[in-house]
Amino acid sequence: MRTADPFGTVAIRQRVLAGWAAAPARFREDANAEEDYALGGYRDRLVVELAQNAADAAARAGRPGVLRLTVEAGVLLAANTGAPLDSDGVASLATLRASAKREEEGATVGRFGVGFAAVLAVTDEPELVSTSGAVRFSRRESAGLVAARPELAAEVGRRRGHVPVLRLPFESAGTPPAGFTTEVRLPLRPGTAESVAAQLADLDATLLLALPGLERIELADATLSAAVDGDDVVLADRSGSRRWRVRRAGGTVPAGLLAGRPTEERDRDAWSLTWAVPVDVAGGPQPLGAGVVHAPTPTDEPISLPARLIATLPLEPTRRRLAPGPLADFVLDLAGREYAALLTSVAGGPAVLGLVPEPALVGSPHDAALAATALAALRRARILPTVDGALVAPPDAVALDVVSPPLVAALRDAVGGLLPAEWSARGHERALRRLGARRLTLGEVVELLAALDRPPAWWHDIYTALDGLAEPGELAGLPVPLSDGRTVVGARGVLLPETEPPVTLPALGLRVAALAASHPLLERLGAVPASPGTVLADARVRDAVQGSFDLDDPEPVMRAVLDLVAAAGPAATENSWLAEIALPGTDGEWHPAAELVLPDSALSRVLARDAPFAAPAGWLRETWGDGVLADAGVLRDFAVLRVDEAELDPDADVDLDGYEAWAEATLDRLPDSDLPPRVEALAAVRDLEFVADWPAALDLLAAERRRNVVEEPVIVHAGGRDVAVPSYTRWWLAGHPVLDGRRPRECRLPDAADLEGVYDVAPGPHAALAGAWAGLDAVLADPAAAADLLDRLGDPDRRCPALVARDVYSRLAAALADGLPPAPDRVRIGPDRTAPADAAVVLDTPYALPLLAGRPVVPVGDSPAAVAELLDIERASDLISGARVTSKPDGVRPWTDIPGVGLAAARCGGGVPDAQVGTHHGLRVNGTAVPWWPDGATDHVDAAAGAPALGRALAWRLGAWSHRAGAVEALAAPSEADRLAAEDAAHS
Repeated sequence: MRTADPFGTVAIRQRVLAGWAAAPARFREDANAEEDYALGGYRDRLVVELAQNAADAAARAGRPGVLRLTVEAGVLLAANTGAPLDSDGVASLATLRASAKREEEGATVGRFGVGFAAVLAVTDEPELVSTSGAVRFSRRESAGLVAARPELAAEVGRRRGHVPVLRLPFESAGTPPAGFTTEVRLPLRPGTAESVAAQLADLDATLLLALPGLERIELADATLSAAVDGDDVVLADRSGSRRWRVRRAGGTVPAGLLAGRPTEERDRDAWSLTWAVPVDVAGGPQPLGAGVVHAPTPTDEPISLPARLIATLPLEPTRRRLAPGPLADFVLDLAGREYAALLTSVAGGPAVLGLVPEPALVGSPHDAALAATALAALRRARILPTVDGALVAPPDAVALDVVSPPLVAALRDAVGGLLPAEWSARGHERALRRLGARRLTLGEVVELLAALDRPPAWWHDIYTALDGLAEPGELAGLPVPLSDGRTVVGARGVLLPETEPPVTLPALGLRVAALAASHPLLERLGAVPASPGTVLADARVRDAVQGSFDLDDPEPVMRAVLDLVAAAGPAATENSWLAEIALPGTDGEWHPAAELVLPDSALSRVLARDAPFAAPAGWLRETWGDGVLADAGVLRDFAVLRVDEAELDPDADVDLDGYEAWAEATLDRLPDSDLPPRVEALAAVRDLEFVADWPAALDLLAAERRRNVVEEPVIVHAGGRDVAVPSYTRWWLAGHPVLDGRRPRECRLPDAADLEGVYDVAPGPHAALAGAWAGLDAVLADPAAAADLLDRLGDPDRRCPALVARDVYSRLAAALADGLPPAPDRVRIGPDRTAPADAAVVLDTPYALPLLAGRPVVPVGDSPAAVAELLDIERASDLISGARVTSKPDGVRPWTDIPGVGLAAARCGGGVPDAQVGTHHGLRVNGTAVPWWPDGATDHVDAAAGAPALGRALAWRLGAWSHRAGAVEALAAPSEADRLAAEDAAHS
């Protein structure tokens, strides 16, 4: 039969009360300790502590346990299966700090020890009902018993009636619900129900990882369960089920590490730990965020590793922080090593990198030590799968810097420890770097490839894999296997054959890729398709051609080049340097192709008999034909010399007749510049000096093949801008007697009307092509031609169009401003009149004309001073210096009083001047009659000269001499001002 007091609660109460009475300080100590636990370390751990007790009871019973948590009528009920409550458990509760777990192998969490103090956060009357009996605690009844002890009265008073609750057990009655062995009943103190509800709502199935003795926790709204499945535990709760990969380990703590721990801990020398991480259906890890260490239930100790750690770590009395010391270091070190074992147990995809420790995230010294140990262990563990399926330690692993399955496949036999392509994805590099894995950039891949010897087909696979992964510059050092068995570094200049390379190419020292390795990527890296045209353009062919005269036997090179020219067809002519190839002539000597002329060709018919050219050997013509020889540079038409990026230097070694003079003439056309002028592309017809039949030669030059070379100007970069100048060929033709014995630069085109009378009309149909002048602008653009024009204007046997004569000297002065030629002896004073220069005068002051005593006046346009300097003749203003008005005015009045002056001034583009007009009847200056004369602020006019004199005086005063006619008209008819103004407003 069950006794009324199966747990000896009466004896416990008596013993505790007697102890307190004998030592009131012990009473105070127990009260403070219980209060610390209830309000401090265990204040929010009620549900967790109840679960711990249930797990311990299940472990003692040796079978999976069940915990049911409900709230009924304001009472929290925690019913559990497992071993029932016994006397040791009650004693443990009543002694507060002495757990009954000490001698129980099955108790893994703790059983009715200090953790039970958590119930005091919500209740003052806790009760435990078990199949073995019942016990309760009561703050009210305990206070009554303590108050009855005089020895404790003073202490109770100081504590305002607060006494320990869990030190004094009382007998109770009742049985647990069916199917359970024990039920904890906690009548909730007012104001605590909300906290309890929150704790129950926050409860999830991960708690069961720390309490392996519990199989299930039943709540009012959910059931939390844990089911073992091999290395996994499947947890289920409100949010569904989730699989966790679990790694457990355990052993014995070395005795020396327990020396500094509390007495009861020293009796527990077993250590255990569990690592757990969620996994997906394929076993791939799903890393957690930052969390806390579980020892075995949650502490406040942070952990940055993205997995759940549950370990028998020593804790401070609050059970919230680790107790530092050798024991903690020992367990953490073991935990770090076992973390590597956890990673080896999950699926081998890149998701495992999410579990690699991140030092930047550590939250405490303990966390840092754990992360460092785990990382060190991971670096030693075989956790990374290679592309061949083997597992290697991270320092032996290699990941590419780009995600490329084809490149990984191509490199698998060349790079040891190579990881699959998905391990190269962005986001993985940091973790791989922390593990010590090597990461290959594309540049390093290229360097690695340079040391390999592989067949051409293997290289083709490599090129396919690399295509599109990088800019061409990053792949510049890529090896290329050649058809002759060599391998070269870099594709630039390598020839890519479409078929097996031509047999003649080796004689030219060309680099031809192996056919099996040929790939479009190589072309993007600078290789060129091996068509005859591109082979001809290869620099090595050019070197072979230009060095052919240095060979003891040029024939092999000559044959290879002519074969290529024959295959390339007309495209061969784009390589002007082919003309340097050594070819045998009929004279038995070797000549550059450009010094051979095909017999009976158009060029042979226009050259002089003594021109220094030979004919090609007859067997050459029979073997390759005249067309191939011509494409190779043998002459049948005028040859064109082409120079790219040339400095415009008269001393340059350019094989053109008179090049120095052309360069000098061109430099004269250019603006000043600190940098030497540069010609981007020079094309010029050669050998013009050897022509005997110019009509036929001009016909050749007028043909489409050569016409552009003659007509297209040369673009010179000078002074920060581009300047177009005549081509060398046109310049040469213009200066030589190629038009019926006449020099084109001494003639004009028939429609060049502004040069009529100054130049003779050029004869023949090719005058324009040869450079005869097309107009005055063209002449003025050439400094030498402008100087020649200056002399021609003084020739009395020539005439000049009136419109041109009016300002031609002004335009010449501007064209020759940078270098004036010698002044002419005669100057033009009209379309068909000239005069000695020393007799002529520049009329820069028109009112001085009556004082010049009939001296011839040179038309000066708008630049009288520049024209006077150009012609070295006197100016009128110098001749009349000191002249003065010698007559007396009949009256003086301001310009504002002159009828019609408003419109006249407006026509001159200004307002009425602030000056005056002096009217004379017989105006004289130095005794000579004049119509008008400006003198300071007074304009003198002869009354007889009328409006023409007034208009000229006003226009000169306002600086608008060219508008004098309009001023005269307005002053002549002041009454017509409105009509004249209306006409001015009309549009023509």
